[in-house]
Amino acid sequence: MSDATDPWLIVGLGNPGPEHAAQRHNVGFMVADVLAERIGGKFKRAQKAQAQVVEGRMGPPGPANRRVILAKPMSYMNLSGGPVTALRDFYKVPTDHIVAIHDELDIDYGTLRLKLGGGDNGHNGLKSMTKSMGSDYHRIRFGIGRPPGRMQVADFVLKDFSSTERKELGYLVDRAADSVECLLAEGLERAQSAYNS
Repeated sequence: MSDATDPWLIVGLGNPGPEHAAQRHNVGFMVADVLAERIGGKFKRAQKAQAQVVEGRMGPPGPANRRVILAKPMSYMNLSGGPVTALRDFYKVPTDHIVAIHDELDIDYGTLRLKLGGGDNGHNGLKSMTKSMGSDYHRIRFGIGRPPGRMQVADFVLKDFSSTERKELGYLVDRAADSVECLLAEGLERAQSAYNS
């Protein structure tokens, strides 16, 4: 069982490479970048895993201040489980101190849902993580909505956010980063009541 001194592993899910940077599937990377900025760190290559990491502390001074490892797996999305499991083992992070930030088709654009455990809902990043280490980790689901018309899901998630979506994207990514900080400082129930819009 985890305790307050255990580190947290915050994983933004996405695909590596500049060609993927602005895509819907990479919103997890976007949130991880904001969190890294907030703790004053820069991502660098992890020694023991195919990932980029930033180590630091998050939260107010005192008992709610947490040791965190922010990570962006540098495998492709559907292979995220390998790097995340390697980081979990290297940093000795209990599974319930892992947070996956990911895009979610089944909720409206910009809506957040925080939860612990559950299914993967067809998300390849979560599928890979769950296969590697079980499902008892936190998820911050960032809504991207469903594809319009007959567009295939795979095409939709690998498209950049639309110009209309981009108008609000900065604010929404910031809000998702706020929800991570709230989860760590105040626990899941408080974070859900504040951010599960």
